[in-house]
Amino acid sequence: MSREHILHRVRTALGRSAGQAPDGLPPARIRIPGSGLESRIASVRVRVEALGGETFRANTQEDARSFVEMAIAGKMAVASNAPYLAACGIAGLPGVRSGITDRDELREFCASADIGITSADYALADTGTLVLLSSPREARLISLLPPAHIAVVPCDSILTGLDELFSVLPNPAEETSSMVLITGPSRTADIEQILVRGVHGPGRITVVVVG
Repeated sequence: MSREHILHRVRTALGRSAGQAPDGLPPARIRIPGSGLESRIASVRVRVEALGGETFRANTQEDARSFVEMAIAGKMAVASNAPYLAACGIAGLPGVRSGITDRDELREFCASADIGITSADYALADTGTLVLLSSPREARLISLLPPAHIAVVPCDSILTGLDELFSVLPNPAEETSSMVLITGPSRTADIEQILVRGVHGPGRITVVVVG
């Protein structure tokens, strides 16, 4: 059967003719539910913990710094260059390495670090998902390579869900080469349907909500 014959049959089934211009794209069906800040914060925490993650509510940046300091005590951590981590004083904590800009050096350090510390550009209340836009300020390796991940998230960056995310950020490719969505600790059941954590990323994740 020739290519043209196949295409003719497809066009006929669709009620189209050769050379007919394609229809315009349908309007996006974006629905953003009304949700107060405290409701979004509570939802993020419930969803993260339901997936096996941990959460902590820090009223102030100083509380967040104190929590992270206790969480990494005696461990080696690498922090992203996110300005929010610097504002919280986390990037300068003892045992934390930050400010790395060389890719090879960052990869080597992440491979040996116990904990990766990031902020997040957004968090989604309906699924507990963290949204990180890859950039020199928020390198992907830090959230993916160390066995544990701590994300320090300002509460005003919590959105209701994907619909609101794509209304705020309609063209992610214009902002970043990679948008990472992190929903709970890494897990897989590919091998004999046995659930294993930490195969494709951190096996432990802690979300610190600040504010």
